[in-house]
Formats: sequence, structure tokens, C-alpha cells
Amino acid sequence: MVTIAERLNSAYQRLQDAAEKSSYPHPVRLLAVSKTKPIESIQAAYDYGQRCFGESYVQEAIEKVQYFANTPDMEWHFIGPIQSNKSRPIAEHFHWVQSVDREKIAKRLDEQRPLGMPALQVLIQVNISSDPAKSGCMPDEIASLAKFIASAEKLTLRGLMTITELTDDKNKQLNYFQQMRQCFDTLRVQYPEVDTLSMGMSGDLEQAVQAGSTMVRIGTDIFGQRQ
Repeated sequence: MVTIAERLNSAYQRLQDAAEKSSYPHPVRLLAVSKTKPIESIQAAYDYGQRCFGESYVQEAIEKVQYFANTPDMEWHFIGPIQSNKSRPIAEHFHWVQSVDREKIAKRLDEQRPLGMPALQVLIQVNISSDPAKSGCMPDEIASLAKFIASAEKLTLRGLMTITELTDDKNKQLNYFQQMRQCFDTLRVQYPEVDTLSMGMSGDLEQAVQAGSTMVRIGTDIFGQRQ
């Protein structure tokens, strides 16, 4: 049986190989997507050295964050769609939110972030492939949303995230990611502190890194198929 440590090592190697072939010479972070996975699997990944974890389901995620509350070097990212009535626990428990796609949600997160906690690190989710099945704002909506987030007291604008439509066409994948990189570069002109472009998953990691991704979200290749 393949262990999580072996799977992680394979993912790290795959990421390194992709980064070496990319025309964007920068480190690429790996976010281990642990949604639906048990505490034991997360612990195994942590024990091997993984520190950043991504969750999509609020109640399940909060239980995990609380379980690891005494492990201060773990970094928790919320990466799923955000319902208005679920924004408070996200604001109260996560370090990063990658799926902000409208001002209403950004405003709630800012208002609900507890005093004394560090600013919530925020990525704007963009529906670059205009897929009706995916969340995210349109590219022409990035500027106004970024302006609001950058002015919020308890939010820090870090960059952009996307989940593209499902396709096996590698050229199509690459094209979507290149469009996202253009959006990212445009955003950085106004906000030089922006440093994170989260795109690419188990099935399209190489295309994402080639186009300039700085963070990939890997679940299946680390933890196996979801139950």
C-alpha cells in the first residue's frame, strides 16, 4: 500500500519538475486539499513536512482546525464556495480564504474577523473559463473587488485563484491559465504586494505551473480518491 508520505514525495517531485520547465522562475507552493479526509491522513501529511491544507466544507473544516489548534505552524485555507450564512466561522478559523468572488462576502469576512487575529489573507476567485458550474467573478470584475479588499481593515489582498472547466485538452487548459496570469500581472501593477496565483490541481498541474502558477492545490494525488 502506498503511504501518504510516498504520495507527497511524488507530488513534490512532480511540482519541482514542472517548475524547472517553467519560464517563471519562482517557487511554487503545494496546498494539500484535505477535504473529506480523516484526521489521521492530515497528521501523516503533517508528519512528513506538509504545512498548508485546503478545506471546502465548513463544519468538517472547523472540526479539523480545532483538532490541530495546538499545532501553530499549520496553515488552513478555505477554498470552497462561501455562503453568506457560513462566512463567520470561516472568518474566525482560517488563515487564508481563496474563494472570495463578490464584495458582499468580502465585507462579511472583514466585519466578522475577530479583533486580535492577524488579517485574513484573501484571494479573489475568477471564473476564467466562464463555466456555469464554477464559482468566481468575471475578469472585468477583479479590479473593483480588489479595491474593496485592499481597503478592508482586516483583510489582506494576496492575489487570484481559479478552478477551470473540466477538460482533457492540455492546450485549452494552458490557455485558461495564461489568461489568469495576465489578470494576475495586471493586478500586480496596482498592488505590487500581491504575490499568489493559485491555479492547477492533480490533473493540470504542469500546464498551470508553465503559465506561472505560484500555488497548486493537490488532493487526490496525495490522499487518494474521495469517499
